[in-house]
Amino acid sequence: MYNSKITGLGYYVPDNVVTNEDLSKLMDTNDEWIQERTGIKERRWIKENSGDTTASMGVKAAKIAIERAGISKDDIDFIVFATLSPDYYFPGPGVQVQHDLDIKTVGAIDIRNQCSGFVYAISVADNFIKTGMYKNVLVIGSELHSLGLDKSTRGRGVSVIFGDGAGAAVLSREVDTTKGILSTHLHSQGEFAEELVVKAPGMGTRWVTDILAENNPDDESYYPYMNGQFVFKNAVVRFSEVIMEGLEKNNLGPQDIDMLIPHQANLRISQFVQRKFKLNDDQVFNNIMKYGNTTAASIPIALTEAWEQGKIKSGDTVVLAAFGSGFTWGSVIIKW
Repeated sequence: MYNSKITGLGYYVPDNVVTNEDLSKLMDTNDEWIQERTGIKERRWIKENSGDTTASMGVKAAKIAIERAGISKDDIDFIVFATLSPDYYFPGPGVQVQHDLDIKTVGAIDIRNQCSGFVYAISVADNFIKTGMYKNVLVIGSELHSLGLDKSTRGRGVSVIFGDGAGAAVLSREVDTTKGILSTHLHSQGEFAEELVVKAPGMGTRWVTDILAENNPDDESYYPYMNGQFVFKNAVVRFSEVIMEGLEKNNLGPQDIDMLIPHQANLRISQFVQRKFKLNDDQVFNNIMKYGNTTAASIPIALTEAWEQGKIKSGDTVVLAAFGSGFTWGSVIIKW
């Protein structure tokens, strides 16, 4: 058995900055209201005709991660792509990355676990490497939310939260099993699937033909729906549980955390978890203020920024944790 370790990180966000003030011109909202409830000051949304897509943003992040890993694209054995916003209904963007990076015909899979997608993707890559099947796995989280949001007052409770962007990591084989990814922990609770959901188009609910035939201007089924208070209450509980699960698995406690990278869902959730574990500001990294919630991309973007800023050093215990639609949640414990 081997361990896997993160050898390269990269991220990409569109140049177009959308502030809370900008949104107040599109819907009945304001900067104070958004910051009070989410902690978000601005986010990135792609510009029309910019060429940015979920796949292309993932490619840009991946190129940086591969270069920083000190390997070539031909050393990549497998691709795992996490997203809820693929360029096509099918196929998924993993194969687009394989083509666009001109990587040999390696396998590529897509992870549909929304906010916890990158944690799930890391777990998949980690276990492929642990078994010796692959040596270098490219893991990407990328989201293009802005084109699928209801930017009217009707949709303001959700639309102000989300941003576009991508992050990537290269996981490589590590023979020293005291280093790298020590463990991953994944959970789901499907009974609450409709508390945070996009229902259509879907084969089990309403397909494109139904939407077109009805042509109903009040149809909201293809916009994101979120029961915000219910999601918040569940998130703070599950975040805490899955972080402790990972720490206890490795005979660690909250005092051993050098850096916690939570999914950037809501600054209030991160602050709640920080207080619960009695962590100082140097032990938790948040960037939701700048980028909003980029779903599967949020952890790799934040992890890359924390590493670039020197906040993660060799020997540090790093914890990744996420909760989101599904409900799904998980954690990753890393000895850097």
